[in-house]
Amino acid sequence: MLELRHLRMLHEVARTGSFSAAARELGYTQPAISQQMRALERAFGTPLVVREGRRVVFTEAGAELLRHAEELLHRVTVAQTSVAAVAGRRTGRVRLVVFPSGSATLVPPAAALVRGRHPAVTLSLAEGEPPDSLHTMRSGGCDVVLGFSYPEQEGQDEREAGGLIRLPLMSDPLLALLPAGHHLAGRGVVHLAELAGEAWIGGCPRCRGHLVDACAAAGFTPEITFATDDTLAVQGLVAAGLGVSVTPRLMLAAARRPDVVALPLEPAMHRSISAFTWPDLVRVPTVRIVLDAFREVALSGALN
Repeated sequence: MLELRHLRMLHEVARTGSFSAAARELGYTQPAISQQMRALERAFGTPLVVREGRRVVFTEAGAELLRHAEELLHRVTVAQTSVAAVAGRRTGRVRLVVFPSGSATLVPPAAALVRGRHPAVTLSLAEGEPPDSLHTMRSGGCDVVLGFSYPEQEGQDEREAGGLIRLPLMSDPLLALLPAGHHLAGRGVVHLAELAGEAWIGGCPRCRGHLVDACAAAGFTPEITFATDDTLAVQGLVAAGLGVSVTPRLMLAAARRPDVVALPLEPAMHRSISAFTWPDLVRVPTVRIVLDAFREVALSGALN
């Protein structure tokens, strides 16, 4: 009765909160999603979702079915990867979802290590940030996620990653990003409170949330005039004198303009970078090879 398409549909409806959004993600029409859901409800003899405003919410029966659907999607992912590595052969494809600055800095040297040592192991890469990247893993869309979190978000991440293994890779310091002509640009360190009167360039939603919390602890609310998760756009706006920013060092390792200055912050700030996968996948040789490569790159210090 249950098919793989039903499992993926249930996961996407739960993740996006609507039939239309799930349809866009899966390449279906909205009526097709509605029809599949009605068919499941007839088969089980009970409503699985109810509408609350513009969102659909799972009933108790629907939530129970969703729990099993996500577990089955996980098992399908493990089976596909394990079969590719049958009898311990170090062959097969490992699917990655990585946040943008990680895909520009951590992935290339790690992929080069994998190719040099195990040419039969191939990688595919898609970009995504937590928590969306973790949802992709839970739906069976990837084998390894590289994500980041700030200290105050780690509890939320633990809940999002329930059932997954988290492998810490590195601590990524945050730096104050100033125009080259800024009056603090010649300093060896910048106190966050000294930037209270500045206009701010914000990053991704997760980064902006951390910035607001850090500034509140320093006694002010930042005036965020621009927001973008494009590191070159952030640097361009800062260089043009339109604001200051706080940026992870890894982002500057990916691309650095000469007309901006990056300085250590006081108090020190950082984000944690980790790899996530399923416990069963850690035992698959191809996945283990990729995780080991990321750990080696993170520990090498070459990105500092």
